[in-house]
Amino acid sequence: HVQLVESGGGSVQAGGSLTLSCAASTYGYSEEFMGWFRQAPGKAREGVAAIYGGITTYYDDSVKGRFTISQDNAKPMLYLQMNALKPEDTAMYYCAADLVTGGNWRSIDHWSYWGQGTQVTVS
Repeated sequence: HVQLVESGGGSVQAGGSLTLSCAASTYGYSEEFMGWFRQAPGKAREGVAAIYGGITTYYDDSVKGRFTISQDNAKPMLYLQMNALKPEDTAMYYCAADLVTGGNWRSIDHWSYWGQGTQVTVS
């Protein structure tokens, strides 16, 4: 069973920065595709960013130019560097792994494994 554990969330003022980390167990999953999602209270979970092969990245328009997704397969770890944070970035952030072949990275139904989440609050 794959386990994903997020960390790095917290409270920050608007304009500040945070780096989220996701530690992944190596058993039974493909590290080729990993992603970050977020869910604000009363809203659906939405895709924030994804990375394929440690190189190709995808971002939601709302975070382009502010967030950077990266991966270290040697550990293995997934990161989300968040800069210029806005109050609307406030949400629970989730790490996801193992996108189904040909799947849409934005679709929560296309990912096999999820972490428990880490809270980000921007005021």
